Amino acid sequence: MADAVVKRLTVRKVIEIRGDEKPLRAAISHVVADNLAAEERLDADARKLLLDHAKMIKDSAADYRALLGKVKEKLARERGFIL
Repeated sequence: MADAVVKRLTVRKVIEIRGDEKPLRAAISHVVADNLAAEERLDADARKLLLDHAKMIKDSAADYRALLGKVKEKLARERGFIL
């Protein structure tokens, strides 16, 4: 993925690389991995929050998937995370 990002940025002349591309690719890989890990934590937190309220959800016949999406959106907004 980092290779594709670097290639696209250089082809579009958004960046100009002087020297070795490896540090840039490593930095992009690190940012992407951190972002994916943050999204996984967000998902786990949303599922835990819904699990904590499972009885109320079951009694209300609400759609779990819709609620999960809304909870994830709310947590993402609160954390400044863009989904």
